[in-house]
Amino acid sequence: MKLAGRVAAAIEILTEITGRNRPASEALRDWGKAHRFAGSGDRHVIGTLVYDALRNKSSACARVGSETPRALALGTLVTIWTMPLAEIEALCTEQFGPGALSAAEKAALAAPTTHQPDHVAGNFPQWLEPQLRAAYGDGLVAEMQALCQRAPIDLRTNTLKAPRETVLAALAKFGAQPTSLSPLGIRIAAPGIDAKNINVEAEPAHGLGQFEVQDEASQLAAFLAAPKPGETVLDLCAGAGGKSLALAALMQNKGRLVAHDRDKHRLRPIFERITRSGATCIEVLPADESAKLAHGGFDLVVVDAPCTGSGTWRRCGSHMRPIRWRRKIWLSRFPSSCSVS
Repeated sequence: MKLAGRVAAAIEILTEITGRNRPASEALRDWGKAHRFAGSGDRHVIGTLVYDALRNKSSACARVGSETPRALALGTLVTIWTMPLAEIEALCTEQFGPGALSAAEKAALAAPTTHQPDHVAGNFPQWLEPQLRAAYGDGLVAEMQALCQRAPIDLRTNTLKAPRETVLAALAKFGAQPTSLSPLGIRIAAPGIDAKNINVEAEPAHGLGQFEVQDEASQLAAFLAAPKPGETVLDLCAGAGGKSLALAALMQNKGRLVAHDRDKHRLRPIFERITRSGATCIEVLPADESAKLAHGGFDLVVVDAPCTGSGTWRRCGSHMRPIRWRRKIWLSRFPSSCSVS
């Protein structure tokens, strides 16, 4: 596919996402199934444009003066991909492209960038500004702009199987570097527009259980919990088991760690991950056996409760609906923090 067709495809997918409130990952997957001619390189570029557009919705739409999926994609080409207007004009008129620019679109895209309100420059809902400013103060825009960047791939070394140096050497071909805060973390930079996504889980080191994909913040949460070898620990909202595995490694596989989640579907992946990791101290308590939690005490209880989802803003396109733009989600999950007039 040429870039013209890729942009048209991104607009089609953005229409599906914004019109039906669908997760971007599902919309992209379904589009790919319906368009088998699109290769992996095509899907990567289309997905990158979709994700960049979702993360930078306010500034992209403001550049075109419209909030339609077409405006969102065109604005992203200018503001994030920094494409010259002449190139955008040309691709829009190509076969399978999104259609020629209107006079209004040309004028908007050609206009010099002016000062933008903070909620536009930072790409967040205007009604959330009081809460966000209370948290970030004068650094609000810079903090929020950082959350608009493509997220890197973070990994946690499984010390039950290998030291970090071994995993770094195995992933050196991807430019893997130690994380700045987690002593077990490894970071691989986000790929560029023309580079394919890296499938680290296809690497032999992952199959050997030497590392798991886990954001550095989640790794730090396990360190802050500070479980000790020999303790009895409960991971109450274990989900797929990322923190359970991190806690088990910090416990040096000594003691008892109970992993529980009330959603059996979220808990399902934990079994394969436990086997791969070599963690033998983890006991999985199924969703329908929560009554057993009342028997016996725990030295430590870790609760990663459902929340607003704001911690995943950088990945809003790939793992969930574009939650930062959906007021009803915030109000239903965290109503006490949202003073909306």
